[in-house]
Amino acid sequence: MPVMNMIQALNSGMDVLLERDEDVVAFGEDAGYFGGVFKTTDGLQAKYGADRVFDTPINEAAIAAMAIGMAARGLKPIAEIQFADYIFPAIDQIVSEMSRIRYRSAGQFTSGCVVRTPWGGGIRGGQTHSMSPEAFFTHVPGVQVVVPSNPYDAKGLLIASLESGDPVIFFEPKRIYNGPFDGVPDKPLSSWAKHPKGEVPDGHYTVPLGKADIVREGEACTVVTYGTLVHVAEAAAEASGIDAEIIDLRTLVPYDIETIAKSVNKTGRVVVAHEAPRTSGFGAELAAQIQEECFYALEAPVFRLTGWDTPYPHAHEWAYFPTRDRFARAMKTVTEAA
Repeated sequence: MPVMNMIQALNSGMDVLLERDEDVVAFGEDAGYFGGVFKTTDGLQAKYGADRVFDTPINEAAIAAMAIGMAARGLKPIAEIQFADYIFPAIDQIVSEMSRIRYRSAGQFTSGCVVRTPWGGGIRGGQTHSMSPEAFFTHVPGVQVVVPSNPYDAKGLLIASLESGDPVIFFEPKRIYNGPFDGVPDKPLSSWAKHPKGEVPDGHYTVPLGKADIVREGEACTVVTYGTLVHVAEAAAEASGIDAEIIDLRTLVPYDIETIAKSVNKTGRVVVAHEAPRTSGFGAELAAQIQEECFYALEAPVFRLTGWDTPYPHAHEWAYFPTRDRFARAMKTVTEAA
């Protein structure tokens, strides 16, 4: 089985989709000839032609609108927003049109497409290249939200997303595009080396939407997270010696409350974690649902480990990012609570 990093796995997933179905198209800013700013679409235009893999103007609203129109007419678009920070000009198209077209047309039209975008911090991108805006979209009925944490899941979730027939916002954690990250802030960026990090099948396969993955079993507490922080949580559990059970959500909408509840009912203690700001972050939804489902099993309040309610900083990135040591302290807090 080939060994790939997440960039290679995503490229392989799009290659499979383009090859299997002539209705699949991929596009975005620099996504054609150049192959994308992170090279996720590298080589696809040369293989499938500029009619199916192409560049767009710097106009995120137009990119989303084009995906909606194409999908309504039977094509299967994979649209790329160059950074998640740039998705906001497209938000009216996504919220008012993409998410509702099946509902407002009584099923006559659908908007089966994927909007891919690099997401999250950890690469010294500063305030305009580091955002985690997933909570904006988890609040929108009619769209699914996906965040992979490893190459195998990235490819399988991408294929499943396009084949679902509904719109999916697909956030790609750019800090782990080229390999895992343990959340140690003094590690030089040069360690973010381009080398494969996981076995990924060549051909077609899917990872089901709405199904979480228990990446580490444990008894002391439950950690619920996604994306880059899955790796940081694992590193924190190893460094601290805390027997944490770590759940990788993979899909935020729909999310797998059954797997979460089963774990929390076992451990009685839980940390929910994300990079985005704390107030109204997706962790608040998780904490509320865990309280509803597992109230009598909880031995301590649900702990939210998050970014801060500020723009994402550049010079003080590691004071903002939920690092390995912050994770370990959060686990210790919930496990030692009376």
